[in-house]
Amino acid sequence: MTAQARRVAVTGMGVICALGNNTGETWNAVSQGRSGIAAIDSVDTSKLRFRNGAQIPRYDPGKHFDANRIRSLDPFSQFAVIAAREALKDSGITLTPALCENAAIVTGSGMGGQSTQDAGFAKLYQRNQPRVDPLVIPRAMANAGASHISMEFGITGPAYTVSTACSSSNHAIGQAFWMVRNGIVDLAIAGGSEAPFSFGFLKAWEALRVMSPDTCRPFSKDRRGLILGEGGAMLILEPLATARARDATIHAEVMGFGMSSDAHHLTHLSSDGPVRAMRAALRDALLLPEQVGYINAHGSGTLVNDPLETRAIRELFGAHADRLAVSSTKSLHGHSLGATGAMEAICTVLALKNGLLPPTANFTEPDPDCDLDVVPNRARPTQVEYALSNSFAFGGLNAVLAFRAPQ
Repeated sequence: MTAQARRVAVTGMGVICALGNNTGETWNAVSQGRSGIAAIDSVDTSKLRFRNGAQIPRYDPGKHFDANRIRSLDPFSQFAVIAAREALKDSGITLTPALCENAAIVTGSGMGGQSTQDAGFAKLYQRNQPRVDPLVIPRAMANAGASHISMEFGITGPAYTVSTACSSSNHAIGQAFWMVRNGIVDLAIAGGSEAPFSFGFLKAWEALRVMSPDTCRPFSKDRRGLILGEGGAMLILEPLATARARDATIHAEVMGFGMSSDAHHLTHLSSDGPVRAMRAALRDALLLPEQVGYINAHGSGTLVNDPLETRAIRELFGAHADRLAVSSTKSLHGHSLGATGAMEAICTVLALKNGLLPPTANFTEPDPDCDLDVVPNRARPTQVEYALSNSFAFGGLNAVLAFRAPQ
C-alpha cells in the first residue's frame, strides 16, 4: 500500500439468495442460524442422486422486470441487477454523469447463463429444432450481469467480469477495492451472481461425487459434501473520506486483498495456496495474524477441503488459531459458486458491524481434522475488529478479503 492510497469503505450492500430477497431478510436468517437448504423445486430431481439445494424462496422475476426485459436476462443476470439495485439504494449515492464516468462494475460468475445454455442445447439436440434463439449468446455470456447493471444505471467507467470458479466474486471485489484505493475510480459496484439450477448442470456436478444427499455441514465429522445455491450479492465501495464527507452509513472498511494459485490440481486443493492468499491479504492490509478475530471460511463441507483449510489456517495463525472464530455460511445459503464470495463478504461485513458471528449450521459432531472454533449452530455475540473472508476455487485459485469493523 502506497502513502497515496485511499482507505475504502463499504457503504452499500444488496443480496438475493436462499436466505431472503434482500439483505435484511438474509441477515435475519444468518443471525438465527436458519438454513435455506431445502428440496429443489425448479428442476425434476428424479434422475439425480441428490434432491436438495439452496434456492431463492418465492422468486418471481415479474416483480423485478417487465416481460421484455425478462426475455433478455438469464436468471444469473437478474440476480446481479436486483442485488446492485439494493446496494445502490442502501448506499444513498446520487449517480451524477461525472460519477458514472468514474465508476466501475466488477462482477464474478463461474458459469454465466447456464440455464439458458441448457435450454438451448435441449431444443437443438433433444427436440431437433434447427433454429437457436438469437438471445442465447447475450443471455448466457458471463459478463451479461455487469453489462445490464451498466445499462440500467448509465455507468460508463470500467465494467467487466471475473470467472475463477468459486473465487470469482472475491476476485471481483478485491480488484474493485484496489481500483478505488489507487484512485482509478471513485466508486465501484462489485460482487457476483449465479443460477446453477438446470438439469444438465446438476448432472455435471453429480458426476464429481462431491454433492451432499441431504445438507451441508462444514467441518462436521459426518459431512457428506456441498449443496449448490443460487443468487446474487453486490457491495458498493467508495473512498472512506468521500463516504464520511457525505455522511454515509459505513458498514465496514475493506483493508486488504490477497490471491494465489496452487499450481497443484484442477479439483483438489493444497494447503499452501490458501496460506499464501491469506498471508497476502494480511500483508496488503498491514495486519498481523494476531489482529484477526474471525474468518468466514471457504468451508464447502466436502471431505477433503475442510481439513485442508483447517491446516492452512493453523499453519498461518499458529497458536492464535485456537483463539479464532471460524465459520462457514455455506451451511446457510449454500455454495453459490461464483456468487458465494460476495454473499460471504456481506455476512462478514454484517458480523463486524453487528457484533454477531455467523454460525456453522447443521453441525453435529466435531472432527479431529477440523479442530477449530467453528461457531457451531448458533450465532455468537462477539465484537471483532478484523476479519478475513476466504474463497478457494477449482483450478487452485484462491482469493481472500480482509475487512475492518466500522469505526
